[in-house]
Amino acid sequence: MANHFLAYLYRLQNIERWSLMRSSTPENVAEHSYHVALIAHSLGSIAREIFRRDIDPGEVVTYALFHDATEVFTGDIPTPVKHHNPRILANFREIEDLAAERLLAAVPSELQESYRPLLARKPADPELDKLLKAADLLDAYLKCTSELSAGNREFATARKQSEERLRKLAMPEVEWFLTHLAPSFEKTLDELTETEQGDDEA
Repeated sequence: MANHFLAYLYRLQNIERWSLMRSSTPENVAEHSYHVALIAHSLGSIAREIFRRDIDPGEVVTYALFHDATEVFTGDIPTPVKHHNPRILANFREIEDLAAERLLAAVPSELQESYRPLLARKPADPELDKLLKAADLLDAYLKCTSELSAGNREFATARKQSEERLRKLAMPEVEWFLTHLAPSFEKTLDELTETEQGDDEA
């Protein structure tokens, strides 16, 4: 029997995000998953090294890589659509569960127990779930920041909403990220380089 699991996941690069918005730089789900994994590793490292929490950054990264895997079947449903009312959200969650079952069935049987928790809607550990949710929100916030920096006002409201949702998480790791890492996303390449040179001279 053919096992199509990875072939399906590779097709995430064909699924565009932000379909209701005019983007200066298109983004697909595969790119988003990679970016969320980068941010998840940062948050996990911040949690462990700065706030001395018992967090394995690698575990958060693994969940991040698969957090939108079911969208290979469902597509990327814009947040305003999913959350328009409780019935739509409940129906979408059911569709997500069915998509996860279909994707898991494409995994070789010998490996299914390894992938089952990764394809679940969220990690069983609430602390990992919270870090993963924060990483997902931070990627949306950074996308909005990059678009605004490119002069695209289409993302102004989305950025404000993303920031409000991040603040409501009340996570010190998120606050640290927003203070120390996020501001660089507002700079051009030349500005980043100039800052590096200034640090070297100092």
